[in-house]
Amino acid sequence: MLLEVKNLQVSFKTPDGIVRAVNDVSFSLDEGQTLGIVGESGSGKSQSVFALMGLLAKNSIVGGSVLFNGEEILNLDSKAINKLRSEKMSIIFQDSMTSLNPYMKLGDQLIEVLTVHKGMEYKKAFAESVHMLEAVKISEAKKRMKMYPHELSGGMRQRIMIAMALLCKPKLLIADEPTTALDVTVQAQIMTLLKELQKEFNMAVILITHDLGVVAGTCDNVLVMYAGRVMEYAKVEDIFYHPTHPYTLGLMKTIPRLDLEQKELALIPDNPPDLLNLPKGCSFAPRCSFAKAACLKKPILEELGFNKKRACFAPIDLVLKDYK
Repeated sequence: MLLEVKNLQVSFKTPDGIVRAVNDVSFSLDEGQTLGIVGESGSGKSQSVFALMGLLAKNSIVGGSVLFNGEEILNLDSKAINKLRSEKMSIIFQDSMTSLNPYMKLGDQLIEVLTVHKGMEYKKAFAESVHMLEAVKISEAKKRMKMYPHELSGGMRQRIMIAMALLCKPKLLIADEPTTALDVTVQAQIMTLLKELQKEFNMAVILITHDLGVVAGTCDNVLVMYAGRVMEYAKVEDIFYHPTHPYTLGLMKTIPRLDLEQKELALIPDNPPDLLNLPKGCSFAPRCSFAKAACLKKPILEELGFNKKRACFAPIDLVLKDYK
């Protein structure tokens, strides 16, 4: 087991109170596997992985356990977490437009990763950076090293971000909305590239996305989050063909389908809850068509067998019937 997360909790102290962003999230990941984390904005996807990387804001409160190769990594000191981030874990941030330093040449930004984290001399770091740019399919790599971020397209900047994340050859790559703000064609190219690089370097990948189409073609397992909690966890095939949670069902129904005549897109009614004042019991109950009196109690994430879990009181057969 490469990564094992148990009962992860992330809260933030604010002037208005405690914001409970992540509540008892658990999952695991083996080498070479891809885990997709999906859910609406504010569901706790990014904060969950920021906790793994030690990238949370200073007003955060973190609890639970995160084992990486059997060693506890949660709440490490700055020196230890920097070493972990440089050698074993890496992240591709959401927005390539703002993640790169506009005042530094691309080559300098790539070389800095290797000189700071690996202690490489400049010439070797330059050669390694060029090699990695070529690995992410950037033409005329040496020429690009002398350019500034604004001289490249969004798709090419995203490839630069991927190259930067892979320079230290991590065992775990976290991709936080890696195709945000890219057109559909470039999105497909980026995801194909990530799959090729994952196979080449035998990396485990955590993919955070709103795009269920990307999940279908990329992931082995899927974690569905809502209001900081895990609603459902299953293999990607089960999520798409046999969703057992009403929230997963709602997400699936919002995808346009070519095999059905649809006059308008389906939607999940109302809005996600205020994380300062989460509802009692199931946080999805106020928006759920299957909600009953039992939902005033908080559902436990139950094992359904075959690597599948869900937190819901609704009968599975009724959820599946509504999906079909």
